[in-house]
Amino acid sequence: MGKQAVFKYISFMILVISTLLAVFTLFGLFGGYVDPATGTAMAMLVYVLPYLLIGNVIMVIYWLVRRRWIWLCIPVVPLLCSIPYLGTIYQTGLFNSSSTSSGLKIATYNVEAFGREITGFKAEDILTEMRKQGVDIMCIQEYYETRGNKLNSESYKTYFPYMALGRSDMAVYSRYPLGEPQIIDFGNTNNSGMWVDVNVNGRKIRIFNVHLETTGFNRALHNIAKQAASGTHVEDNAIVRAIYGNYTRGMAIRARQADQVAREIENTEIPVIVCGDFNDVPYSYVYNTMLGDLVDGFKECGEGFMYTMRGRKFKVRIDYIFHSEELEGEAYYREDLNYSDHYPVFMKIAL
Repeated sequence: MGKQAVFKYISFMILVISTLLAVFTLFGLFGGYVDPATGTAMAMLVYVLPYLLIGNVIMVIYWLVRRRWIWLCIPVVPLLCSIPYLGTIYQTGLFNSSSTSSGLKIATYNVEAFGREITGFKAEDILTEMRKQGVDIMCIQEYYETRGNKLNSESYKTYFPYMALGRSDMAVYSRYPLGEPQIIDFGNTNNSGMWVDVNVNGRKIRIFNVHLETTGFNRALHNIAKQAASGTHVEDNAIVRAIYGNYTRGMAIRARQADQVAREIENTEIPVIVCGDFNDVPYSYVYNTMLGDLVDGFKECGEGFMYTMRGRKFKVRIDYIFHSEELEGEAYYREDLNYSDHYPVFMKIAL
């Protein structure tokens, strides 16, 4: 009788865990529509969605083994609801249309302050890769113009004759004529955005290049490491508070920046292509706000598992290319280059 009671208790606890996993998963799927400034906890559930989904898969297996068909519905419902989310990080590519020979190839690349090395080796290698990929427009974040006594734009103009600079670290290189660039000023921060119109064989398209606020995670760890190196004792709870505080602050700042860029996109009457480092994951408030009525290029014509950060334990997608519905994507992919802590993302758009 005692063993039966223990078994019932364990079964009940597993049912509770399964229910909680399902509830948190559903909240996480809708958390991307909650402003982090007013609903931080719900907004943060987006960041643990992969783990919540894995938990639901385990629960599906458990209830299948137990043959509890009613309880099986508990993890199945959130898994079915998560299909659109899964499409932002993985695509089979089975329904991709064949690529035509002509089209506009665009790239976005956070180059981690490239060009700061005196030789310009990194900048030249990136240019060689852009030639190889046949890129027509390249949006760069963390751009740096000088290398020693030379300008990166001098060597880049051999392939990209047109260039537009934004504030601080933003640049757009193009093989098609560019208009006058406009800066999207985020205020007192190192991050910013810009847009510029490009004339592609008589068709005008507006290119947005954005670099949103960083997570604050690395900054918090750096400050803690400095304190520890100076001999200052740092308590564990202080570390947690510092990381949480920096992360939530970054979320709120990115949300306002995304709102600002989204308004610029909404006020644009010509087709747009939005590129950049959003510093946020798919289905987050920033992702949903930036996407708006646009098309996520990866969901449209990508293939495989998409992540854009290098050398990290957690493979996350934070670099994106979106476009207006009147444009049609043909291919979307990344290249595993080691010149930055990001991978470059490429997209081909039919003309």
